[in-house]
Amino acid sequence: MGTSHGAEGSRLVVAITGASGPQFGVRLLEVLADDESVETHLVLSESARRTLELEAGRTAAEVGELADVVYEPGDYAASVSSGSFRTIGMVVAPCSMSTLGAVANGISTSLVARAADVTLKERRPLVLVTRETPLNLIHLRNMVTVTEAGATVLPPTPAFYHRPETIDDLIGQTVGKVLDQFGIDHRLYTRWRSPEGRGS
Repeated sequence: MGTSHGAEGSRLVVAITGASGPQFGVRLLEVLADDESVETHLVLSESARRTLELEAGRTAAEVGELADVVYEPGDYAASVSSGSFRTIGMVVAPCSMSTLGAVANGISTSLVARAADVTLKERRPLVLVTRETPLNLIHLRNMVTVTEAGATVLPPTPAFYHRPETIDDLIGQTVGKVLDQFGIDHRLYTRWRSPEGRGS
């Protein structure tokens, strides 16, 4: 587990669920591990632990080392389950459709869903990196519901204006978009500038 370095007002809750693409959450933790201004509080769902092994070749313990504080997925007494525990918000990367459905309907059957519910009720930024395709009507309606409740739905849609050359470049662009939602500086991709030089 990393060394706590953030102030009370700079805690960020990071959750990784069992959807495909745990690399997004891992890369986010790697970037923030080097940022002394942000303290990360990690929740790995039970399914995420298996997906990490299958898709990223990482164990839950290894990923936990990147965070400042790690919670068990069923620990409802965890700090992040209470609104009195101040944070700058929460990101779920990736966010499974099951987790999306739980958040959209206020069903706190896991610490991830409870922490997300707390984030919404306290009017803090909640970013959901939703990972599924194609989307059915239930998925779409749940996305509308969480957006109306104040969350930001940020699917890992690849961009090509920064001319990515590797998968890591594509992952970095999505993680950079997540960090932008919290006003956290980064150099994960080159931002768009007008070809004519205007606005540069």
